[in-house]
Amino acid sequence: MENGHILIDKPAHMTSFGVVARLKRVLSEQAGKKVKVGHTGTLDPFATGLMIVVVGTECRNAEYYSKLDKTYEATIHLGQTSSTGDPEGELTSVSDEQPAEQSVRAALAQFVGAITQTPPIYSAIKIGGQRAYDRARRGEVIEMPTREVKVASIELLSYSYPEVRIRTDVSSGTYIRTLAQDVGDVLATGAYCTQLRRMSVGTWSLDDAKTLESFGITS
Repeated sequence: MENGHILIDKPAHMTSFGVVARLKRVLSEQAGKKVKVGHTGTLDPFATGLMIVVVGTECRNAEYYSKLDKTYEATIHLGQTSSTGDPEGELTSVSDEQPAEQSVRAALAQFVGAITQTPPIYSAIKIGGQRAYDRARRGEVIEMPTREVKVASIELLSYSYPEVRIRTDVSSGTYIRTLAQDVGDVLATGAYCTQLRRMSVGTWSLDDAKTLESFGITS
């Protein structure tokens, strides 16, 4: 393929840029020339699931894809916080209180609708022309701008303390790591996101995605 888009099931422990770089190498080798490849919204390294990769002239439409609504399945771990909001950060114990399922459902319900989020400092958002995560890693104090996002729904898939599994439909720009932290604040237990899987982007589904292995990419 030299123009169009590819649905990829991103593996864990790989950056979105890593996915693009590997596909670019393979597609360029197949085409016998350099092929332009880009992504339409990053997934955190620990996260898995649907990435829409644009190729060739379709790269000009990357912003269209990035603005589409998304569906995620996530596991929220109660009782601790993480400096990055995910398993890769420094963990801090907050509380060993075990909220009742009714309390968990009530906390989740508070975040359905239009809400205001403060994105994590460890994110790809540019602050002063630099990625926030680069500045955070240098130890800089960063004031992250708040943003309004929309959470169309949150479904509680299961709850077995300390793990809360959810499925949520959200607008572009919503951070599930932040949602997990905010739920932990409401419950006064602390929380962070241990697993995150993007299930859909707009009308495109993870069910239709290819693995990197199908392109001969093993790492």
